[in-house]
Amino acid sequence: MSTAVVVEAPGAHRLAEHTPREPDPGEALVAVHAVGICGSDREVYQGNRPEGYVRYPLTPGHEWSGTVRAVGAGVPGDLVGRKVVGEGFRNCQVCDHCHAGETTLCGAGYEETGFTQPGAMAATLTLPARLLHVLPEDADLTAAALLEPAACIAAAALKADARPGERVAVVGTGTLGMFAVQFLRAVSPARLLVVGTRRDREALSRRFGATDFRTKDEDLPGGFDVVVETAGSADAARTAAALLKRGGRLVLTGIPAPGAEGLDPTDLVVRQLEVHTVFGAPPAAWAHTVRVFAAGLLDPLPLVTHELPLTEFSQAIELVGAGDPKVGKVLLRP
Repeated sequence: MSTAVVVEAPGAHRLAEHTPREPDPGEALVAVHAVGICGSDREVYQGNRPEGYVRYPLTPGHEWSGTVRAVGAGVPGDLVGRKVVGEGFRNCQVCDHCHAGETTLCGAGYEETGFTQPGAMAATLTLPARLLHVLPEDADLTAAALLEPAACIAAAALKADARPGERVAVVGTGTLGMFAVQFLRAVSPARLLVVGTRRDREALSRRFGATDFRTKDEDLPGGFDVVVETAGSADAARTAAALLKRGGRLVLTGIPAPGAEGLDPTDLVVRQLEVHTVFGAPPAAWAHTVRVFAAGLLDPLPLVTHELPLTEFSQAIELVGAGDPKVGKVLLRP
């Protein structure tokens, strides 16, 4: 019997018998290889995800990889057997934002795999085939399970528009921060600074391409052209802005707790900073991520520290929230 994780309500979950749902026209059935746990999954379990951005009862899981097992009418048959990852946002395809490729801003409202629609913490996942991105035949599916957070950072990198020879920086040394280092390294910056709270992340940061590493309590340089913030705190956002030169470009990807004090608008205006934000990944960012991954320029595997069976969902959630520096990315294997 195959199983699925079902979060009935905040703090309450069960393992349920899972029956694959045959794909309707335009859909694909995917056998899940691995699914990642992130902070938003912990929010779902704890019940502190913002209202309107979760619907109980729910099978979580928005970071995943797998293999197509069946397709519905209207979907090319040669998709069967291919390794894939998939976008999470269930966009309407007809509003102005969707026509512009800004599917994370869909005017029809928020719907996302693993939050308001069934996710990948199950043996299979059935979803619209148009959301799939095909991977190379020799792709490592364990590594590919991390391409969803990578795609969010790809969206940030595309908005940052860093150019060869510019001075760039990343604030935050978690999974998102390490992906940001890899994407920014690929544009050949003159300097790539990483700012974090833990000195033990220096070696991995440098492995991924950082040329300098500082903790937030050290003297920090300024004059950077581009800074990408990934830490998810108001303090990190202020640190990121302070690193920029006048006219520099700032991209915020973390989501601070509600009520957090933000950036100083006077500082933003006087220094003419260009500020962008990211919530999810549109198709262009996904396509960019898959290309970079296929080219060998993105290495997710060093970020994975734990792989557990799906039945150990409770342990996985505890690991993600424990604050243990030895815990990186946690994967569940159906």
